[in-house]
Formats: sequence, structure tokens, C-alpha cells
Amino acid sequence: MNAHLRPLLISPEGNALFYDNIQNILIDKQLENTFDIQNGIPILLPKDAKERWMDVTLTNGVRARIFYAAHYDQDAEAFDYFEDHADGASQHENRRLHETIIQQVPSNVTSILDVGCGNAWVAAHFCPKGINVVSMDISIANPTKALEKYPFENHAAVVADVYALPFLKNAFDCIITAEVMEHAPDPKSFIVNLLRVLKPNGTLIITTPFNEQIPHSLCVHCNQLTPHNAHLHSFNQQNVTRLLQDLNIKNGRLTTFSNKALSRLRTHLLLQYLPYKIWKLFDNLANVTWNKPTRMLLKIQK
Repeated sequence: MNAHLRPLLISPEGNALFYDNIQNILIDKQLENTFDIQNGIPILLPKDAKERWMDVTLTNGVRARIFYAAHYDQDAEAFDYFEDHADGASQHENRRLHETIIQQVPSNVTSILDVGCGNAWVAAHFCPKGINVVSMDISIANPTKALEKYPFENHAAVVADVYALPFLKNAFDCIITAEVMEHAPDPKSFIVNLLRVLKPNGTLIITTPFNEQIPHSLCVHCNQLTPHNAHLHSFNQQNVTRLLQDLNIKNGRLTTFSNKALSRLRTHLLLQYLPYKIWKLFDNLANVTWNKPTRMLLKIQK
């Protein structure tokens, strides 16, 4: 297990952990729980994580009971997050998304938590710069591949649930969670839990689709309307502003980007060769001309 990670860890219930190097497990002596470590990755999920459910109101107004931990565990097994997008437009949009996030990371950070690490692009970019990165996911599949592909000494991984984060208070300088909050049953608790493990003056960076019209299909298994791509929520300026007000967050800044017209017109064939700042000028101009951004970035200073 990574030496940078061990001092930051607590149990999902918030108790101290003891490392048994003989059995290679972590022990919560208070609750007499043990947690496995697989290939150097602590599995710090609540014992009943796969059976836990949360109620959520979907964008179509339907109330649903979400077993999200079990769902995303299977999701990571079914889909290869390390596989490149098939079409050039999606590859370009994903690259610009990452570049936009990178621009918001303060230059003085020493530690980053990547929540919902996907293909671990955060570790790939920031670890070579000497920054400690923890790739976190609710499934073992993506963190395992992340460490195999990016075996930096300052790259650690953990399997955990954002609603039961196994980290000490004020553990990280920066937290990045890209295209994850739309999957979270409870966005308010999602943000509150992340802020708990963020250091004072730290930076939380959240991206999500902007003003998404989420299609639904009738699931063949449960016979219920099911949102595509498991997107439970759609976010815009109004509901995000209201969310920040409800949480009494005053240091939140919302920006939108990635114009839909640029994507539809396949302008990536030319814009892919431009440096980020020049691409950003084109994107800003497009959003002034035709206000249809497809991505939103929320930056919160604690």
C-alpha cells in the first residue's frame, strides 16, 4: 500500500484503522471490521455497500430506488474506461474537458483526490509533476488498471464510496470529480462529503454535462423508466446556484464551455491543432453567438 496514502485513511464509519502487515489488511478495532487490500489498493467500502440504496427523483419526475454501489461495480466491469473514444469529435471534446479542469488546479497543490477516476487521466497528468494523486472509484476495476498503467511512486488508489469517504478531515489540497455528480443520487451530500476531506483554502473542481436533456428507456429487467448512461440529474445555472445557496457556499464559481455547434459542425478537424487558450477563444465566441454550452465547471474554494 502506498506510503503517502496510509496516514490519510480512516474507516468508512470514521474510525481509526490499524494495518496488519502479516495478513495485509486494515482493521477497525472499534467495530471489529476488517478491510482487504488487493494489489496495494485498500477496499474501504461499508460492509453492506452493495445492498445499500438511496431514493432519488429522476429528471422525468419518477421516484426510484438506486442501488448505486452495486450498479457502478458492474458498470466498471462491463465497460472499458481506458479505451479511447471511437470518433474524433468525442476525443477532442474529452481532451478539452481535461484541459479546462487542469487550468483550474492551483499551481501550489501537493495532493489531489480524483473521485470517480475513470481512466486515471488525472494521475497521468499530475503525478509526473510531483503531485500525490489518489485515484478513487467505487469499483476495484478502474483503480487496478490505473495503478497498472501509471505506476508512479506518488500514485495511490482506493476503493471507496463518496457517501462514506474513508479519509481524514482536511486531507487533500484539491479534489477533482469529472462527469460524476450527474450519477450521484444526492448531489448535496456529494458536495458536503467532498468538502469535509478538503483542506482549508483547498479547491474542489466538479464538471458535469450542462442543461442535459436526459432520455429514458423502459428497462427490460425491472420494467421501470431508466435514464440513459445512468445520469440521474441535469444541472444548469439556476439549480446549481440554488444548491450552493442551500449549502451556504459563498466561494463557488460556475462556468460553462464546449459549444454544441462546434461539435456538430465537426470543427474539431481544425480546432484540434490549436493550443488550449486559442481554442477557448473560439469556444467563448461560439457561446456568445449561439449560447449552447454542453459542459459546466463548478469551482469551490473552501
